[in-house]
Amino acid sequence: MRALGSLGHARSELSLSLVDNAEIAELNQSWRGRKGPTDVLSFSLVEGDHARYRGAMLGDVVIGLSVAAQQARQRHRSLDDEVAHLVVHGLLHLLGFDHESSAEARVMQREERKVWRAIRGMPAA
Repeated sequence: MRALGSLGHARSELSLSLVDNAEIAELNQSWRGRKGPTDVLSFSLVEGDHARYRGAMLGDVVIGLSVAAQQARQRHRSLDDEVAHLVVHGLLHLLGFDHESSAEARVMQREERKVWRAIRGMPAA
């Protein structure tokens, strides 16, 4: 996968789940303490007590498919494109990127652009 390779993880893996509103809402409540469905959640194995046992697995990316479909309509893009964007976004979260502050958001957006250039076969900027 070019996305993983562009981030220095060509031999790594991740799991991807596409779930309904009920499941993503339950995960969102359980793990983030937030009510309702969301678009993407990431569960990293890169950090934490058991990171040394993870092998090539970076973690899990879970996409709320109904929320993704709604966002796709709002953004005038296909569902496939929206899901692809959420996979990239979730992958970056697995690797420790975040967007809680504006500085973090700028760094994460720069990495997202880097990944998209790699996916499209464009040279790095």
